[in-house]
Amino acid sequence: MNISAKAEYACLAMAELASRHQQRMPTSLKMIADTHHISQPFLMQIFMQLKGARLVQALRGATGGYQLARSPESIHLLEIIHAVDGLSGEISALDDLPPAPMLRALQSVWKDKQRAEQQVLEDVTLADLTRRGSEAALEYQI
Repeated sequence: MNISAKAEYACLAMAELASRHQQRMPTSLKMIADTHHISQPFLMQIFMQLKGARLVQALRGATGGYQLARSPESIHLLEIIHAVDGLSGEISALDDLPPAPMLRALQSVWKDKQRAEQQVLEDVTLADLTRRGSEAALEYQI
């Protein structure tokens, strides 16, 4: 599974929102852009897709910004990646070859690999990511 830079930035930005979810305060794109050195216009494009997928909601006004549309426990990384990159079917150079037993065996391994990658991304929620970030911060301070 190829994950685009756009999807990686989307996951990072969503993790940022998840870390602020308890406070119920919207987070500005400027804050996320400045914190992680990501182009704010690029983040705006990403957030339009996340909003379209109903993963975030925008709040207007002087203290406006974005917040998660659901709890961090219910948003999986695979959802975020699909919202930004779409459902990608892996294309292999082997797909154009004539059928053969060894070819089918190898294609079966590639499909298993793809399912395993998707399962990992489906198993990790934003809450899990936030927890991992907190643990990493504690290790860094020690």
